Order: sequence, then structure tokens, then C-alpha cells
Amino acid sequence: MASLKEIKSRIQSVQSTQKITSAMKMVSSAKLRKAQKTIENFFPYEQKLNILLNNFLSAEESTASVFSEVREVKRVAIVVFSSNSSLCGGYNSNVAKLLTQTVEKYQKLGREHILIFPVGKKVAKVSRKLGFEPEAHFDDLADKPSYAGILSLADNLIQMFQNKDIDKVELVYHHFVSKSSQVLTCETFLPIQLKPADKGVVALDYIVEPDRATIMSELIPKVLRLKIYTALLDSNASEHAARTMAMQIATDNATDLLQELSLQYNKSRQQAITNELLDIVGGSFGQN
Repeated sequence: MASLKEIKSRIQSVQSTQKITSAMKMVSSAKLRKAQKTIENFFPYEQKLNILLNNFLSAEESTASVFSEVREVKRVAIVVFSSNSSLCGGYNSNVAKLLTQTVEKYQKLGREHILIFPVGKKVAKVSRKLGFEPEAHFDDLADKPSYAGILSLADNLIQMFQNKDIDKVELVYHHFVSKSSQVLTCETFLPIQLKPADKGVVALDYIVEPDRATIMSELIPKVLRLKIYTALLDSNASEHAARTMAMQIATDNATDLLQELSLQYNKSRQQAITNELLDIVGGSFGQN
């Protein structure tokens, strides 16, 4: 059985750890509330623009865009979102697994035809382990998401697809649902995937000024930029949610461990007192 000094030292160590995890949980909770408010305010706007774009592209063949053109995939770009730091449960490891699976899906193209754009230090490290040098670095965006910051990445991908330097772009990120639920997602960013209209829904007849071609040239890049920005916000909110839950679990585990150690300490102390009493009693009988 461990000595009282050893048990007391363990109790102090666990208490220190519990204070740290509890503080990290509160910090992550505050960041989560801010991130959740941002994504909840922004998501409806992005969804409405997506519906508008889908209606435009589905309306007439004459409005078909190069961005909705499905080509044979000879070169693919994968944009992956992770965090810069750990202590967020399986958040980063799940992203790493899905990235690995996505890369394996395109391995027949050859490594030189698979381009990886990591957002976050953790997934950049995974990319190198898989044998890929990141095409660019966007580590700052993982901690501080900004539309201006993600704009260069979005415009670069749009330009590359338009010039046929790449034939497909995939996004790998966590979609934020709630504090306890984040859905790992792999979706196609380019080409734009049209969604069939729901049955019974009357197609809207838009009055377009000055003309459809001009509207489409402005609308498509805007929607694509917003889509990748939404993925960034989703990923950021999911990270804070995952870390909040991880620190909550760690704090609860520390509480359970403290109860066990306290019980063990009291039992050991009681046993020590009993042994001392027996020694005293035994000594008094010996003197008699």
C-alpha cells in the first residue's frame, strides 16, 4: 500500500491538474459561445445565396458555368481544416483519418497531382507524414478565422479550377451541429454540385438586371468564397466545442480520482493510527 506522503502528493498533483482543465474548459466555453454566435448569424445568409445560385444554374443551359463543369479528375486539390493545438479529444485525429482516406481515394493520380491546402498546424504535420508538402500555410486562420484571410485561398482555388490546373476541389472539415455534436465532413467545393429542386416547389422566376451572365459572374465567386469561409467557421466552432467537452471530461475524471485518493488516504491514515494504538497497547502489556 502506498504511504500517506505518496497519496497526499498524488492528491495535490490531481488537484493542480483539475484547476488547469477547469480553467481551459471555461476559456473554451467562452470562445465557443462567440464562434457559435458567428456561425449561426452567418450560415442562413450563405444558405440563401446557395439556393439562389442553384436556381440560376438549374434554370437554363445558357447560364451554365465553367464552375459547374464536371471533368475527368486528373488533378485534385484537398483543403483540410484542423486546429493549431491539441487537447481537444479526437478532433484532429479524426481529421487526419479522413484526410488519409481521401488521399488514398486519389492515389491513382500520383502524388504530384494531389495538392493539399492545410488550415491548421496539426493537419499540416499530418500532410508531411503522408509525404505531401503543403501548397500554402494558413495556420493563423485556425485560431482567428477571418473572411479577408481565407479570401486568398478561395480565389486561388477558383482561378486554378477556371484555368483547368485542377479538376476538383474537396473540403475536409467538421460541421458544427451543437456543443456535443460535430460531424466530420468531406464535400466537393468545385465543381459546383447542383441540387435537384424539391417536388411540388414552384421554380422562382427572377427578374434579372442587367443580365444573367453579369449576375452569374459576380454571384458564383461570391458564393464560393462564402462557402469556404463557412467551412472555416464551422471548423473553428467545432474545435472549441470538442475542447470544451474534452476538458469537461478531464475535470470530471479528476474529481472521481480525487474521491478515490481521498478514500485511500483516509483508509491508510486509519490503518496507521490503528497500528500505532496496537503498538502502544502491546508495549504497555510488555512492561507489565
